[in-house]
Amino acid sequence: MTYPKLSLQQVTRRFGSMTALAPTNLDIQQGEFVCIVGPSGCGKSTLFNLVSGVLTPDSGKILIDNQNVTGTSGHVGYMLQKDLLLPWMTVIDNIVLGAILKGGATKAQRAAGVALAQRYGLGEFIHHYPAALSGGMRQRVALMRTLAMQHEIMLLDEPFGALDSQTRLSMQQWLLTVWSEQQRTVIFVTHDIDEAVYLADRVVVMSPRPGRVREILTVDIPRPRPLSCLTSPEFTVLKRKILDLVFTESHADQDLQEPLTHD
Repeated sequence: MTYPKLSLQQVTRRFGSMTALAPTNLDIQQGEFVCIVGPSGCGKSTLFNLVSGVLTPDSGKILIDNQNVTGTSGHVGYMLQKDLLLPWMTVIDNIVLGAILKGGATKAQRAAGVALAQRYGLGEFIHHYPAALSGGMRQRVALMRTLAMQHEIMLLDEPFGALDSQTRLSMQQWLLTVWSEQQRTVIFVTHDIDEAVYLADRVVVMSPRPGRVREILTVDIPRPRPLSCLTSPEFTVLKRKILDLVFTESHADQDLQEPLTHD
């Protein structure tokens, strides 16, 4: 029997009297690229914190390869919008930071980090410090660090949100190349509908508080995806449907929502 790579089963989370995440079910398959979109406060980041073990759900289970990992950490790679590179470390030391924190990077781990850097356009910069890198290059280093942790599931929380539009598009193309070669399972949070449709196999649309999965849409655009697909009829139709799902309910419920600091 084949199990999902990641399975959320009736997962909920409250903060005091406020429900951040209503009972949520979601199965993600090995090697899938899934994007999560929704209005601010719909529970996207709460969902990531639950999967990574930063938070424990109030109810429900989280399974990886059918093993219960609810409330435990160390099972997934987690990359935030801020690159969080250590400024006193070189690029290669930032890439193998996970190993350094666990007692020191071996020669083999450093060699693997150098190979990643060389394969994905950072080979000339392995001895540079973060201050010498552009925003896009810093995000590449942060992703290489996440890859070097050797987790099969990667959580990417708006990693390109702070980049300009041209750099962002270039990084999206680069990420798809990395994903197709590394064959990791990627869950990617974004507020950018175009980004979600361009990257994903499926797009999970979440609703306003209490956060819940409103609809899951399959992106039937063949891979590899050229830039021309961004203006194709299939892309436009799916984008319009997601916009309707996100903004129709968001606006209808806006006056009914209580203040929330958790996304």
